[in-house]
Amino acid sequence: MRSDSMKKGEEKAPHRSLMKALGWTDREIGMPIIGIVSGFNEIIPGHKELGRIVEAVKAGVREAGGNPVSFPVIGVCDGIAMGHTGMKYSLCSRELIRDSIEVMATAHPFDALVFVPNCDKIVPGMLMAAGRLDLPSIFVSGGPMLAGHVRGGDKRGMSLSSMFEAVGRKKAGTMDDEEFLAWENSACPTCGSCSGMYTANSMNCLCEAIGMALPGNGTIPAVYSARERLAKEAGYKIMELLEKDIRPSAILTKEAFENALKVDMALGCSTNTMLHIPAIAHEVGLEINILDANRYSAEVPNICHLAPAGSHHMEDLELAGGVMAVMHELDKRNLLHRDLITVTGGTIGESFKNAKNYDESVIRPIDNPYSATGGLAVLSGTLAPNGAVVKRSAVSPEMMRHTGPARVFNSEEEAIDAIYNSRIKSGDVVIIRYEGPKGGPGMREMLSPTSAIAGMGLDKEVALITDGRFSGATRGASIGHCSPEAADGGPIALVEEGDMIEIDIENLALNLLVDEKTLSERRKNLKIKESPIKSGYLYRYSLHVSSADKGAVLREE
Repeated sequence: MRSDSMKKGEEKAPHRSLMKALGWTDREIGMPIIGIVSGFNEIIPGHKELGRIVEAVKAGVREAGGNPVSFPVIGVCDGIAMGHTGMKYSLCSRELIRDSIEVMATAHPFDALVFVPNCDKIVPGMLMAAGRLDLPSIFVSGGPMLAGHVRGGDKRGMSLSSMFEAVGRKKAGTMDDEEFLAWENSACPTCGSCSGMYTANSMNCLCEAIGMALPGNGTIPAVYSARERLAKEAGYKIMELLEKDIRPSAILTKEAFENALKVDMALGCSTNTMLHIPAIAHEVGLEINILDANRYSAEVPNICHLAPAGSHHMEDLELAGGVMAVMHELDKRNLLHRDLITVTGGTIGESFKNAKNYDESVIRPIDNPYSATGGLAVLSGTLAPNGAVVKRSAVSPEMMRHTGPARVFNSEEEAIDAIYNSRIKSGDVVIIRYEGPKGGPGMREMLSPTSAIAGMGLDKEVALITDGRFSGATRGASIGHCSPEAADGGPIALVEEGDMIEIDIENLALNLLVDEKTLSERRKNLKIKESPIKSGYLYRYSLHVSSADKGAVLREE
């Protein structure tokens, strides 16, 4: 066993003494030691209940003959961090999570790992660590919260994006104080990851699709007892993976990433997957070009419209059959690699072959999709030579093609002030720059301005483009990850007030309609805005982070 290096032989008697200080018996010391990586904390609603998931995992490990040991990682609640300096720390926390797990699992050589995440950057950070360490590993998330309901309100339910958009409605004077408070009290009724197809749920669903989690991981609600049963099964299963020596390197293959990207398109996942999938692939020595996503999007129809793209929520997807039912639909056109090993010990094809679609209004049949193309699109052109990402499934038909004048802002705060004070008009293209991985630094999410635009009824008339990123809760013509970013001198840094911007999502184009001679003159006189942050982790991050189109990973040099 790997753990023998810290517990076997006379020279390890001091080590065993310390283990006995923990209350371990000789029998427990002799067992495989299973590290349980827990994202538990008391500030993230999706993580507050992870203690019970960890205990269920421990029960499964013990029953299967292992000695479970839990340890924590940090986490950021993107919703609470939204709209202030705290959001600069969200994406960059992914690398801290990965590195801290490497430290813990190397300093204390566990035999295998069970990862218990739930929310946005914790899931990809843990996946990156699993790929780097390559120990037998399995994921079991905390699960999504239930949709919210207001008494006498829409029976379809609401989610966090509803609340962010309510702010825009309140600012526009179309919602009174009483209704606003009722929504605030109802939008997030339980613990769990937010109830729409946002980043957390996107990544937890893709854990299933890529083969690192058991079926049900992405969709069983956090408050269901079935979530605890799933956690116990993960505890049993990690002992099987250890015995069979099935490691992430056998699961996280090029074909598995292709499956994940295709499921991503079918579900209409968060644009943030276009950051995380390349970053996870990077850890296992694979390179994913985000422009390749358009190839999968051309093949795979979008068959789910969960909030914010539609009125369904994660609990609806679970009742309809979950991720395996979505994969079963895709398999009808032979779109997936079936023979890939997963943490079940069998193949992904075996996992979804008997899945059923119980609700064709939630998971549309593949021959009757919402659209013939996938939920995400990567645009490119003179404004974004290296790509920009949009959640196509959440864009209204009116905005699939749009040309309008640029309204230029050098920070999220400047843009929000203009939106709330009615300085943005129908037809405008809001440009928010110097919010990229390097320029932010930290690549903040722009849910506040996009929700304000939607809440004020402008989402079918106004577009927003940024070198920052968006929450999975964003809807409308919101185009992020514009690369190269402004801080690297990308074309977005050259845009001036009133320049015409062409958006053509159908043809995957994003262009700045300014002649090259004019741009060349602007480039000569360009003064890059400097970040005021010159110390601490964010400053070190800004010196080493790669572009968004490369996954915003830290360069090793």
